[in-house]
Amino acid sequence: MKPNLRVTQLKSTIGEKHPFRATLHGLGLKGPGTVVVVGNTPSFRGAIKKVLHLVRVEEVDHG
Repeated sequence: MKPNLRVTQLKSTIGEKHPFRATLHGLGLKGPGTVVVVGNTPSFRGAIKKVLHLVRVEEVDHG
């Protein structure tokens, strides 16, 4: 099984275009410092790639 991804929002969405804000909201991120763990699936990886300039991504084990 693939490890999950821990996504941490590093920057604010102030000044960002609406699609970037919507993508962060869809990932469950609500502001700088927010951390979520999502599955390592193509849909999540695509969303993360779209907002890579605003987040930090780390692989984490399932346990």
